[in-house]
Amino acid sequence: KQWYQRRVAITAGGSRGGSRGRGRGRGNRGRGGAGDSKEWYPCTKLGRLVKDGMIKKIEEIYLFSLPIKEAEIIDFFLGSKLKDEVLKIMPVQKQTRAGQRTRFKAFVAIGDYDGHIGLGVKCSKEVATAIRGAIILAKLSVIPVRRGYWGNKIGMPHTVPCKVTGKCGSVLVRLVPAPRGTGLVSAPVPKKLLNMAGFEDCYTCATGQTATLGNFAKATFAAIAATYAYLTPDMWSPTVFTNSPYQEYTDYLAKPFVKQPKKEVKY
Repeated sequence: KQWYQRRVAITAGGSRGGSRGRGRGRGNRGRGGAGDSKEWYPCTKLGRLVKDGMIKKIEEIYLFSLPIKEAEIIDFFLGSKLKDEVLKIMPVQKQTRAGQRTRFKAFVAIGDYDGHIGLGVKCSKEVATAIRGAIILAKLSVIPVRRGYWGNKIGMPHTVPCKVTGKCGSVLVRLVPAPRGTGLVSAPVPKKLLNMAGFEDCYTCATGQTATLGNFAKATFAAIAATYAYLTPDMWSPTVFTNSPYQEYTDYLAKPFVKQPKKEVKY
């Protein structure tokens, strides 16, 4: 009798493993879901300061080089402006005694088309999980982008402020300022990143194995990040140092964080 009950249970649950959902299903693709509406409870000091309105702009975080450990901080400042795009999903394999173990690697770029960009890479057994993780990592890696002029300083900044270079693996990407109206003279992968960063005109030069999309995207991201790393003469004015947010709000952060109880919804 026990054997018969076990057999019926296996048959009702489908094939071996029941309804555990193995296989490379690409449903839902991992963007958003029911978990997006949850209330954010900060886990870090920076998160507490952001949620309680002590830090007004994301530039205050970048000014003191404070590490961002929660993706919700980026959502708080740039949430409605951010757009994400999946650059590539590729299968990767590991050889085991039982055969190959296949996982999926996702490359996701995220930006607000106005001076902020991030790049995330995540590997997971499910495509949806990989995309979701890559979006979170892209938000954590969001950096400010410096824009400048090709010639006369007329109108809004439209191109890179100077020639910058980024490298990953064998791929080397060079960004060169371009006159207004040129557009983005680039391969498809850097063009997406430059467009998301807010550049309107730019020349590019790439060497190495650019068919490796991951390294191509990372090299472009490194070049864009280098725009603020180069100290040009117009930034030589003396810096007036102020207290970092951690020092300024020390007394506030010393108080224990009290998690507000959830309100019960009666149906």
